[in-house]
Amino acid sequence: MDVFMNEKLNVTNLSKIFDNKLVLNHINFIVKDGEFLSILGPSGCGKTTLLRILIGLLTPDTGSITKDGTDITKESPDKRGMGIVFQNYALFENMTVFENVEYALRVNKKTQKSAKEKTTKVIKDVGLFDYKDKKPRHLSGGQQQRVAIARTLAMNPDIILFDEPMSALDVATRLSLRRELKEIQKKFGSTMIYITHDQEEAFAMSDRIMVMNSGNISQIDTPENIVNFPADDYVKHFVLDNLQIKINSLIKYTSKETALNYE
Repeated sequence: MDVFMNEKLNVTNLSKIFDNKLVLNHINFIVKDGEFLSILGPSGCGKTTLLRILIGLLTPDTGSITKDGTDITKESPDKRGMGIVFQNYALFENMTVFENVEYALRVNKKTQKSAKEKTTKVIKDVGLFDYKDKKPRHLSGGQQQRVAIARTLAMNPDIILFDEPMSALDVATRLSLRRELKEIQKKFGSTMIYITHDQEEAFAMSDRIMVMNSGNISQIDTPENIVNFPADDYVKHFVLDNLQIKINSLIKYTSKETALNYE
């Protein structure tokens, strides 16, 4: 039985053409409420274009996007009830952690009065309260990523989109942030759509994985079913063969770290 009963997002017949090239080929998929869906694929497969269409930064050539039963295909980004965490964090370097998280709340008339209270709560929830007065340059990459996540959570979005958020981080920080991100999802009950090219990352975090290839969906299923029943040779090679390579690399790294800790 599917534990995610309610449909949160329905993408139907979505396509996009750039310079006479079909980047998204009439794709269809559903995201369930509270689900962690990873969109996995190599560079150029269309996953970033799809994310930009979902958030409202690009307009599709065909198709529709429905959220909670309402068509949002032509809505502006600020009216979609979505938040996005970018790869480069996009933090204000001249502002503290607290000010970065509070900024959007403070400039919005609807949230001005509660801005400080909401900011304080979300900073505590993601474990950044001790760093609230520090500026981004004094934070690690992982801490900066948590600030970006906190800033998004503060706006209370229905869906959070992640654009390769851990690709610039070292292995230890990525492993730590994965756990934290899943804990944040559980605490807030957020629906998360996570763009990545990293097979091991997708399998470690996702309820389902959508594997993309040249603007098409090759397979969308649970990690377990993708391992046991790959849809085609592309899924088997790009996902499973590369997953095993990454797992072997991670085992070597973990073994090395454990040995160092005992020295």
